[in-house]
Amino acid sequence: MEAEKDHVRNLQLHQVLHMNGGDGDNSYSNNSLLQLYSNSFPECITMADMGCSSGPNTFLPIREIIDGIDETCRKLDRKPPILQVFLNDLPGNDFNSIFRSLPSFHKKLEEEMGGKFGPCFLAAMPGNFYGRLFPPRSLHFVHSSYSLHWFSEVPKIPLNKGNIYLAKTSPPGVHKAYLNQFEKDFTAFLRSRSEEVIPGGCMVLTIYGRDENNDSSGKHNPTIWEFFGMMLNDMVLEGLIEESKLDSFNIPFYGALAEEVRKVIQAEGSFIINRLESFHVGWDASIDDRYRDSMDKHTKGRYVAKRMRAIMESLLASHFGDEIVDVMFQRFSIKIGEYMETVKGAYTNHVVSLTKE
Repeated sequence: MEAEKDHVRNLQLHQVLHMNGGDGDNSYSNNSLLQLYSNSFPECITMADMGCSSGPNTFLPIREIIDGIDETCRKLDRKPPILQVFLNDLPGNDFNSIFRSLPSFHKKLEEEMGGKFGPCFLAAMPGNFYGRLFPPRSLHFVHSSYSLHWFSEVPKIPLNKGNIYLAKTSPPGVHKAYLNQFEKDFTAFLRSRSEEVIPGGCMVLTIYGRDENNDSSGKHNPTIWEFFGMMLNDMVLEGLIEESKLDSFNIPFYGALAEEVRKVIQAEGSFIINRLESFHVGWDASIDDRYRDSMDKHTKGRYVAKRMRAIMESLLASHFGDEIVDVMFQRFSIKIGEYMETVKGAYTNHVVSLTKE
């Protein structure tokens, strides 16, 4: 199941790295590195990937950074620097699988770049990124992708009856509780990094978010989490799960609006926003383009449900019990497949490039 979770994150990461703000002359990473390297020419660039998870996708942002540094050095006619990379995640992350993959990563790097790139050293830094992890002014570059929407702790949320996340029927107090926790956590992240990143250093953050148009327009398109909540309500009506169990379950993350992300960064005050953009990734984007149009609704539904399960299974099993999880996702695959016959659902994401003042 961890492999499935990595597949989902890998797909989303590809979407970020290959948008206008991903690779090429206009990319976030290349522009940030060009600015950083042009200003200081460090002999060793130290970077951290925060919330790295495990699996092959762990090395994707590192490789993109290496390519960006290589391109920058060629433009400036400079010798490539040494690269020190710290991979951060919670202590329970499977760092051993990352270490086992290191030889193949270095081999591929050598085959594709030869001796044209400087040494690349990797190390693990287990810990909670909402607190301090590194010495003062020790990082040149920080990357984080699809991690900052998760809470450091479950907030005290008022009764959100029949919902598992923010929904059209959620009371105002529920939204306030979610937003307050996001602001608290994101501020703590920025404050910690403000101590660790050198002046002029850069961060590129990709955050799962929410679409302002969906909030303000008269037409409300349910999020995938609302759909899951609808399916759980059906199971309550059929006596398959207890109503009190549903009412006491809230997903511990928050999809912020782009403006909410901006306000927290500006209020904390340590970083300049270079760019902040939003983009969308379809619920079925992990399906190969060659096969998507020929798939029936049942196959698409199972595909989307499988990806959703990779993210949600441990949370659901701990609250509702292992024995009911299979039934949940069988039902969800049917419900989501039928909806996608007429509406193209999508995740909203924000990517922001920051410079330390």
